Amino acid sequence: MIAGEEVPTSGKIIFEGENVAGLPGHKLFHKGIVRTFQIPHEFKRLTVLENLMVVPPSQPGENILSNFMARLAVGQREREVRERAEDALKFLSLWHVRDEFAGKLSGGQKKLLELGRTMMTDAKLVLLDEPGAGVNPSLMLEVRGMISRLRQERRYTFCIIEHDMDLIAALCDPIIVMAAGSVLTKGTMAEIRANQEVLEAYLGGDDA
Repeated sequence: MIAGEEVPTSGKIIFEGENVAGLPGHKLFHKGIVRTFQIPHEFKRLTVLENLMVVPPSQPGENILSNFMARLAVGQREREVRERAEDALKFLSLWHVRDEFAGKLSGGQKKLLELGRTMMTDAKLVLLDEPGAGVNPSLMLEVRGMISRLRQERRYTFCIIEHDMDLIAALCDPIIVMAAGSVLTKGTMAEIRANQEVLEAYLGGDDA
């Protein structure tokens, strides 16, 4: 619902003082709410670099007439977008695969590419859907490190849904536990692990 995929039947979603409940994803994008997917949605037949360059909105080169009537503006904007994309690839350690087709990347590299696409926006809130799913342990450390760096250096706010408790413990504060569609509790990882309701909901109690 926060990402605009479902329309809530009641309640509000307040983002920067505005109720954004029910807005479609493309409008949320322009307000600074972006998301990644558990299964990456890369453009398989575009290069890694091109996958990033298509993200920024309102590029003058998208208009056919602008390519003839405002060639200088089109060229200037394209150079700015390319530079930003190259910076993102270097930040994410994907520079060496910049000219590869995105469909050929490993699962972990595709998750990094998803992060790179968020870096091509003016994101304020990034929703991550299971960033650890399908990623091998060694590359998972790299993905976790990049999320942490983006939070610390670029001041992104992340909301992460994830089943890997080690990843959650390393990145999230507070942690919110949901069961049957409702919030069960929230707190630190130590508090969550000691919570009897959480143990009963997910592990069947102390004897499980």
